[in-house]
Amino acid sequence: MQQTTIRTSARRRTLGAVIAVAAIGLTGACASDDDSAEGSMTADGIELVEAGTLTACTHLPYKPFEYTENGEVVGFDADLAQLVADDLGVELDVVSTGWEQITGGAAFAAGQCDLGMGAATITPEREESVAFSDPYFNATQALLVAADSGYESLEDLDGKQLGVQTGTTGEIYANDNAEEYGYETVVFEDSLSQANAVKTGKVDAAINDNGTVLFFASENTDTTVTEEFDTGESYGFMAAKDSENADALLERFNEVLAAAQDDGTYDEIFATYFGAVPGELNS
Repeated sequence: MQQTTIRTSARRRTLGAVIAVAAIGLTGACASDDDSAEGSMTADGIELVEAGTLTACTHLPYKPFEYTENGEVVGFDADLAQLVADDLGVELDVVSTGWEQITGGAAFAAGQCDLGMGAATITPEREESVAFSDPYFNATQALLVAADSGYESLEDLDGKQLGVQTGTTGEIYANDNAEEYGYETVVFEDSLSQANAVKTGKVDAAINDNGTVLFFASENTDTTVTEEFDTGESYGFMAAKDSENADALLERFNEVLAAAQDDGTYDEIFATYFGAVPGELNS
């Protein structure tokens, strides 16, 4: 599948520098001169697929976690990945590829990326194919409808069309409940196409992670979120399974994440994209 590579902006790199000093204290030392050199394939002992660069695979767009703005990749996940890149002393490149190529591990096997990101729910099925970081975001599934539709829940969708995004836990949840509630699922390749289909009336409703549908509804007031389903989901960043090098990278991510949560950087990034602090997403 054709890939799109977009380098993150200097604004993201500046934000990431906030946590770099704190993370260095946890990891023991910053990258050596040899490791951080532009031509080196390693950064602080961690081998990278591209010299001087942390490469993160995702599937664009998935607002507000990763999307393009003025030709640059921005978003909640992109900012967290930038913190790790800054801690390693390297640049960050974001590669857009098929979602199932990432969650199924093929993108790592092909050497396309070091990390995978994209509001990826940690599931036993995915853990058979990829390794996960510590959880960094708690999520539910949510129902997006047109504001004037009158649809309040799945019970109102008997005989209607429900949009789902392929390869997501929202698709799984919708399929598991389709027979009970009598709706037909319509599959979309990405979340923005799915949400816009609700906005334009191509489908009656859509189900996806609460973060992305709440963000869409906040920017498109002719849509609204009427129901959330507590599925007990947590997101993680991904890397190659059964790889000591990938495990070391995920350990580094976990250390940077913990430092950002401790010093308030995580809360600042969270509020930038969700207008709230963790635990108050719907307030």
